[in-house]
Amino acid sequence: MKPNHPPHKIYLLPNLMTAGNLICGFLAVLRIFQGTIDRSGGGENWIQIYESSLTFILYACIFDMLDGQVARRGGTESPFGREFDSLADIVSFGVAPALLVFEIVLKEIPFRLGWILAAFYLMCGALRLARFNVHASLPSVPGASKEFTGFPIPAAAGLVSSITLLMLYYYETDRELERGWGKYLLAALLFFLSIMMFSRFKYPSFKGFSLRTEHSLGKFIATVALLFLTIVYYHWMLAVVFVSYLLYGFFRPFVSRALRRQIEEEDDDDEDDAPLFKDLPPSR
Repeated sequence: MKPNHPPHKIYLLPNLMTAGNLICGFLAVLRIFQGTIDRSGGGENWIQIYESSLTFILYACIFDMLDGQVARRGGTESPFGREFDSLADIVSFGVAPALLVFEIVLKEIPFRLGWILAAFYLMCGALRLARFNVHASLPSVPGASKEFTGFPIPAAAGLVSSITLLMLYYYETDRELERGWGKYLLAALLFFLSIMMFSRFKYPSFKGFSLRTEHSLGKFIATVALLFLTIVYYHWMLAVVFVSYLLYGFFRPFVSRALRRQIEEEDDDDEDDAPLFKDLPPSR
């Protein structure tokens, strides 16, 4: 049973990770505005500036993953941390991706459909976060914390950002970007992910994964190889990773229980859910 933390309790380490998420989202928005100014002024560095904003969004994904791990492993989950995390998420994974895609391609779509698509994605992201917080405040169901219902908004932002990064890698001028198929792909992707955030597909939360999780040698080598490829070929490997996660939700019902447990790091007992620092005082 989860400890009953006072609502006002503020723990340092997990909330520092959440603050990092929020700051990365804010910096991403600033870089988007700078890229737009450079682009409209005929500058030559707007692609690099937009790429840096994408990098900040992806950094926010990492901070979002770390804050949950630190809170769970330290036994420092709290209502305050949950609300703070959602506020940071709406900036980093709602406002920043919607604004980025709008500034790059959606504003060129006629009849202001680009405005509508960007606003629709942002609204769906905010509603999903609100629904998540409501469900998190209800009595927990065994095993429910190990999966998400619908595509999680950090993954949606990561997918949009990685596909946009891939497009900017191949398109080098405004004219190529405006005449290419990319703007229609991004528009369709943004709409599709908005719907997926409220779908009934189940996605693993990977909350069973931690530094204490044991792996076979083959799985360890495969993980290191994937990490190496992602770092070296990040322009397209990030898109591969996020697209694979999206597609996994469609095929997950057909995957055997044993294979699913191996992929999702599930454990039948709750031993791994015990805090790593259970003998230490709270860190925040």
